[in-house]
Amino acid sequence: MRFVAPRRVEVVRTPVETPASDEVRVEASLSAVSPGTELLVYRDQVPADLPLDETIDGLGHTATYPLSYGYATVGRVTAAGADVTDDWVGRRVFAFHPHASHFCVDPSTLVRLPAGVTDEDAALLAMVETAVSLVMDGRPRIGERAAVFGQGVVGLLTTALLARHPLSKLVTFDHYAARRERSLSLGADASLAPDAAGESFDTGDGRADISFEVSGNPAALDAALDTTGDDGRVVIGSWYGAKPTELGLGGRFHRSHIRLQASQVSRIDPAHAGRWDKERRMGLVLDLLADLEPSRLVTHRLPVESAPDAYRLLDESPDEALQVLFEY
Repeated sequence: MRFVAPRRVEVVRTPVETPASDEVRVEASLSAVSPGTELLVYRDQVPADLPLDETIDGLGHTATYPLSYGYATVGRVTAAGADVTDDWVGRRVFAFHPHASHFCVDPSTLVRLPAGVTDEDAALLAMVETAVSLVMDGRPRIGERAAVFGQGVVGLLTTALLARHPLSKLVTFDHYAARRERSLSLGADASLAPDAAGESFDTGDGRADISFEVSGNPAALDAALDTTGDDGRVVIGSWYGAKPTELGLGGRFHRSHIRLQASQVSRIDPAHAGRWDKERRMGLVLDLLADLEPSRLVTHRLPVESAPDAYRLLDESPDEALQVLFEY
């Protein structure tokens, strides 16, 4: 599957590859669409000079059409090169790889999946890892008031993790009522429309100690700043791509001492690097998959041949489509 032009996706057939001596071949069962980053590619909203992801093999190039994209595939290893140990064949794995039915990769880039994790939950591994990274970077403290802007899949998973902390109140914001209802079911104390942001807490100064912005909407960052109290923190997990971002920094913000922190899952925050690395974080994510059951957030399962319909659905009906899985 590849993106060939703005809002145009096509599914192409190519011969199944034979793995090189240091590679394995994976046959996919499911792959998850990341509505945030993949819709930026679909809508041609990725900065022209920025690599898609320098940390993932095959995605170190810029977003020039035509291109393959995606980073959340589950499958099974069906063949191995001569220099690869035999124990890989038959293994169920997660791959940070573009949507494809078969592909050959270095086995060191694969995540071996535990027996107790379903393919459906494993397909959302990258989203769970992102939510874990956001919460780690935010470092919520006991008794704090927290806000989450955006209740897409990453926002909902962030909410579910924050709900496990001893916060005094957790409030979420989203435009769509169905997403707000899911947010409440995952542990939010209140879930409101974005125009209700501001003094959303009924204690203290009426503002949050920490806010997470994961909506993908640049306007939500302004709302997060307004909702966050003096000396508070705003963790920015959204990638806005080429969308312009305007912030009202001329008023209260100037004296507020609010700290803005960019958070992106490809790196470990230096504040954690003494005790944490990607391997340890991935171990935590694998433990959380069965517990969080992220597959309950899946709204649509479609054959990969219906990819054009899937992206059109995500683009035009976000109130209906939350998470799409491709079946192979």
